[in-house]
Amino acid sequence: MPLIDVSIAQGRSPEQLRSLVSALHRAAEETVGAVPENTTVIVREVPTTHWSKADRTIAERTGVAEPC
Repeated sequence: MPLIDVSIAQGRSPEQLRSLVSALHRAAEETVGAVPENTTVIVREVPTTHWSKADRTIAERTGVAEPC
């Protein structure tokens, strides 16, 4: 009964997120024989102002401001 929990920066389209969910379900099926009905995928979208690496947020690195 896999639980796949993914954090990703905000900014993907609904179609991209749907594709990601499908790919994760397929990966669980193909690699560990998970039954689709028993697989849960959670996608957490994190604002780019709340995700940092090397003391710089994604928003700072890309120069893209988050909407208010």
